[in-house]
Amino acid sequence: MFQTSLSPEALRGALSRLRSGHSVFDRTGGRGASTTCHARQPVHTVYGGAHLFKADTARKLGAVALGALEEHAPDFAAFARALGLPGADELPEGPAEALALAAALDAGALPAGPAAGPARLARAVHERVLDKLRREPVEDLRIDFEDGYGVRPGHEEDAHAAAAAREVALGMAAGGLPPFLGIRVKSLGEGCAERSLRTLDIFLSTLVAASGGALPPAFAVTLPKVEAPGQVSALADALDALEVALGLPGGAIRIELMVETTASIFGPRGEIALPGMVDAARGRCAGAHFGAYDYTASCEITAAHQHLAHPACDFARHVMQVALAGSGIWLSDGASNILPVAPHRARPGGAPLTPQQVDDNRRAVVSAWRLKYGHVRRALESGYYQGWDLHPAELPVRYAAVYAFFLEGVEATAGRLRSFIDRAARATVAGTVFDDAATGQGLLNFFLRAISAGAMTEREAADRTGLTPDELRERSFHAIVTRRSA
Repeated sequence: MFQTSLSPEALRGALSRLRSGHSVFDRTGGRGASTTCHARQPVHTVYGGAHLFKADTARKLGAVALGALEEHAPDFAAFARALGLPGADELPEGPAEALALAAALDAGALPAGPAAGPARLARAVHERVLDKLRREPVEDLRIDFEDGYGVRPGHEEDAHAAAAAREVALGMAAGGLPPFLGIRVKSLGEGCAERSLRTLDIFLSTLVAASGGALPPAFAVTLPKVEAPGQVSALADALDALEVALGLPGGAIRIELMVETTASIFGPRGEIALPGMVDAARGRCAGAHFGAYDYTASCEITAAHQHLAHPACDFARHVMQVALAGSGIWLSDGASNILPVAPHRARPGGAPLTPQQVDDNRRAVVSAWRLKYGHVRRALESGYYQGWDLHPAELPVRYAAVYAFFLEGVEATAGRLRSFIDRAARATVAGTVFDDAATGQGLLNFFLRAISAGAMTEREAADRTGLTPDELRERSFHAIVTRRSA
């Protein structure tokens, strides 16, 4: 027997305080720390003007994305060079040579050499991107009534709100919508609030009538330019009333907050503003999306220096992370400011583009692709697993950056995780990397995120880590080690 001094009553009293302290984000409306990474988080949100939305918009965006790949990077080696994947300079430049290398990879006959590793990575990324664009080109789509739509006469916005809702109903019936869908209304600041809520009302009322009383799964309303908790409360009040009027379950409609003003980072007394805004959503808040260009403008940064990599954006994103850590609220980065749009376009029935114009187009698109790739990789390395896409030609780069991020690190991370679990979570050294118990969940989360993002299947993750699918689904490093140590 070991000597102890705490009475059972004293121990229960201390533990009761811990249990009450764990529920902080239950009170502020987040999903809670225990659910972080449990549900699939989309890797992006695609924004498009509401006046352009159709039931088959996602499919059409995928076709444009595939066309951009075919035109500017027609094989896996060209795509790898365009993005600057590791070792891409070792890959062949000619289409015939790239085709031969792909055949060797498929046959498992790749000769040893400096290009072997880069070729495998480039081929795996390219194949996964092509499959994704054909199968599910868009994960999250936002029908935009704000910046992507502009200011229009009231009767015109009324008509577009109703038309977009009917198209959503058609997409639901046909099974052609992305897995995540929503609308972005105008802000609830002065001058826009009534218009914003009217659009929301028309859209939801028309959708419910056209769909027979249903909403798409994971439907969200994105609220831009949030400056005060009262704006979030007003939206929550409107959604409460709409759900009752339309016969929808209470809380069925999620809210996403756009962090794009300094007031959404710090309140008037210097307090961090986001927890109060999440609290004002009364359990509806599912995500916080960073808007780099409005935010940097609110910091009086001039247009030439407004970009995702600006230090002001790094600061805001980190405040978002710290303020919402453990809440289960999904964080999303913003958009790249240079789009992959070709400067020259052949006119129907006119002369074809000159070789110089074709080269200009490719240079412009590849330059924008590489910028986008860098932005996405930077976000992933900073713990932001979702971002905005504004043009269909960005989709190949989004998926390539996500897949490469996980596939590049999979062998080393799997080895560390296997070693750590085999030693029952004692501190270990794998090569020159020291792991202690705090690292274990992070190693496991790498694979959970990779599965969620589509970079690998659950079976592939299980094979690489030595974990069973059931252990991966448990999502707890501590539980895995405890069970294996018993």
